[in-house]
Amino acid sequence: QAPIKATCEDTSCKTGFPEDVHSAVVSRSIHGGQPLLNVRFQSCDGNRKIYFGSSEPEDFRVGEDGVVYAERSFQLSAEPTEFVVSAQDKETQEEWQMRVKLTPEPPFTGASEKDQEKIEDIIFPWQQYKHSSSLKRQKRDWVIPPINLPENSRGPFPQELVRIRSDRDKSLSLRYSVTGPGADQPPTGIFIINPISGQLSVTKPLDREQIASFHLRAHAVDVNGNQVENPIDIVINVIDMNDNRPEFLHQVWNGTVPEGSKPGTYVMTVTAIDADDPNAQNGMLRYRILSQAPSSPSPNMFTINNETGDIITVAAGLDREKVQQYTLIIQATDMEGNPTYGLSNTATAVITVTDVNDNPPEFTAMTFYGEVPENRVDVIVANLTVTDKDQPHTPAWNAMYRMTGGDPTGRFTILTDPNSNDGLVTVLKPIDFETNRMFILTVAAENQVPLAKGIQHPPQSTATVSITVIDVNESPYFVPNPKLVRQEEGLLAGSMLTTFTAQDPDRYMQQTSLRYSKLSDPANWLKIDPVTGQITTTAVLDRESIYVQNNMYNATFLASDNGIPPMSGTGTLQIYLLDINDNAPQVNPKEATTCETLQPNAINITAVDPDIDPNAGPFAFELPDTPASIKRNWTIVRISGDHAQLSLRIRFLEAGIYDVPIVITDSGNPHASSTSVLKVKVCQCDINGDCTDVDRIVGAGLGTGAIIAILLCIIILLILVLMFVVWMKRRDKERQAKQLLIDPEDDVRDNILKYDEEGGGEEDQDYDLSQLQQPDTVEPDAIKPVGIRRLDERPIHAEPQYPVRSAAPHPGDIGDFINEGLKAADNDPTAPPYDSLLVFDYEGSGSTAGSLSSLNSSSSGGEQDYDYLNDWGPRFKKLADMYGGGDD
Repeated sequence: QAPIKATCEDTSCKTGFPEDVHSAVVSRSIHGGQPLLNVRFQSCDGNRKIYFGSSEPEDFRVGEDGVVYAERSFQLSAEPTEFVVSAQDKETQEEWQMRVKLTPEPPFTGASEKDQEKIEDIIFPWQQYKHSSSLKRQKRDWVIPPINLPENSRGPFPQELVRIRSDRDKSLSLRYSVTGPGADQPPTGIFIINPISGQLSVTKPLDREQIASFHLRAHAVDVNGNQVENPIDIVINVIDMNDNRPEFLHQVWNGTVPEGSKPGTYVMTVTAIDADDPNAQNGMLRYRILSQAPSSPSPNMFTINNETGDIITVAAGLDREKVQQYTLIIQATDMEGNPTYGLSNTATAVITVTDVNDNPPEFTAMTFYGEVPENRVDVIVANLTVTDKDQPHTPAWNAMYRMTGGDPTGRFTILTDPNSNDGLVTVLKPIDFETNRMFILTVAAENQVPLAKGIQHPPQSTATVSITVIDVNESPYFVPNPKLVRQEEGLLAGSMLTTFTAQDPDRYMQQTSLRYSKLSDPANWLKIDPVTGQITTTAVLDRESIYVQNNMYNATFLASDNGIPPMSGTGTLQIYLLDINDNAPQVNPKEATTCETLQPNAINITAVDPDIDPNAGPFAFELPDTPASIKRNWTIVRISGDHAQLSLRIRFLEAGIYDVPIVITDSGNPHASSTSVLKVKVCQCDINGDCTDVDRIVGAGLGTGAIIAILLCIIILLILVLMFVVWMKRRDKERQAKQLLIDPEDDVRDNILKYDEEGGGEEDQDYDLSQLQQPDTVEPDAIKPVGIRRLDERPIHAEPQYPVRSAAPHPGDIGDFINEGLKAADNDPTAPPYDSLLVFDYEGSGSTAGSLSSLNSSSSGGEQDYDYLNDWGPRFKKLADMYGGGDD
């Protein structure tokens, strides 16, 4: 751009704006606080105080120096923007106006050298001094229009932008400088100025997406650094270039639209952004649909608003049952969609067609059949199947069944299976075959939501259900149940009470008569005839029985038929027993205590009668005539209908226990009376009326219960002592058994004995040979006394299968016999471990060896015959030589 110069022309002075309309070309993008232009106002009188105003104060503001600023950020339209700037003298109220027309500058396409030379001159106003008739120009603060610089410029750099000059540079040597972000503040070094010529230059390409504008301040000083001019503001706007491609916020957009939607139905909005200036063509995006898949029923089912990105339907025929989803390729292009210069990008829009209830449910058959046994409830008698083309498991698919006829009493209901959507016809109330043998139901199927507008239910949405009732053998029932009978108590056994019969509801089955039996009779008073149902008594009916509650006796009877399967029913017979005077009153309590003196000596008694009115109280109390001592010592007075008072008639009665008979008579018709004996304990009393010799009286009158308790305690104590003595004797026997080496009755010949000690050599050879005698008869272990078994014997278990030695074994078999016994001992679970002393039991009878008690000394060996040792084989040859060799 060419340098901007300030010039002035000599004309006659006229206060006001120099022109009625001022036109200016500014950037399309306006930023808040941005200076736009400088309005020129000429004041011939330097003392005037001029104030500027704007007709659009919300958009534009005029400063005191005539600079027009933008109040807010906005985008200029393609048409010129007009507003009025006014100037008013506050003293004279004189006002001047000028119309300002702002035209947005065209997109930057590069400027020729000829255009760069066309620089607008800024003419500063002239002011007339008071003391001079000549006109001289007074310099105000510098204001220059914004400098527009395209981004991504290729240079060459540094590139000259503007020349800053002052009129005083003709008389003074000036130095120019700039300050602000981009010059001496970060980012530094982008803008430089020639201090001599004032040439402002840029040193490298600019990026509008990083910094959209720079605000610099120019300074002019003399060589001494003194300020010559007031600093001026320089605004450098970076002109946007189309260097950024549109980007969608999402690569895949998902939307839904109901099937059957009318054209113009909103579906979704896709949005793309461009890093370029959104208020310039570089950032103005336009949308369009490149493709649609599938293309049925029309290849253009949707359209998109090219500015907002709203996708709407443009064709009818959306049917989810045919096409469930559409895929659109959306393209966004900047430069207002210019296909030649604009940059573009694409995204995918997936539109799902949602289901509406445009398909009614239809039955698969016009008639359904089912059957149900009578008296059954909560059973499914028929399955109703339907088809629905709508999306499964949605309100438009879920079926609801409604009975429109055939069930006036509400015996059936239809539930919906949530998985199969079938209708389950269920019995809600019992059905009697004898009353209804068949039901014809009319059923309609509907969805949970109404059908779409314009769609009607077809005839297939209604079906008929035929239900057959199956006759089954039903239980007999008593009539009435329960049955109430009023009867006086005391009815004798064998008397006919009533007839209690049942009825069989099965009128269409071939069955014999019912059979009756007794199910519950707590007192066993009744019996029933199995054929006629006549009930007779087997005992006397007693109202006072414990089985009678509130005068009512209940018995239960059973009626059974012979159907298949047999059925039975129960009935309850309630007998209301009327009271008769069959019980005499008794005295209560049975025992009492009084003092031996006359005062105080009253005893309160009560008459108790199991009967009820009028066979109970009021009662009459009296003392019998015999024995005579009763009336002589005692007197009785009735104090109420059920209570009387017994007291001493004489002044003193010796302490002791006295039986006082009392005659009590009830009010029944006829009367019933009884003589009850009251056991009275007479004792010595203190001044408070309390007995002082209770121990003596109680001892004298010890009751039967106390005596029995004492005897039981004595018996238990004797048993404990006896058990202790038996235990002590058994313990003594066990101690004695421990001292024995072996059971005297055991035959220990040819056996190995276990001793308490393993042996000490020659000192252990003094044995008692009397313990080695052979008994004549051997008793089994089972009959041995329990207390004398040795503690070192093995426990009693099942005997192992040891080999039995023959009566006359061959000498060569002895080795085999020993080996077999060793194997049996190894496998014996009752044998002790190998490192302990083994205990061998008696081998059994049948040994041919003589008693060891015959062994005396070697001197007696000559009396024995040992020739048989030669027959035992080579193993016993040495022994045979020693004893069988004769005198040698």
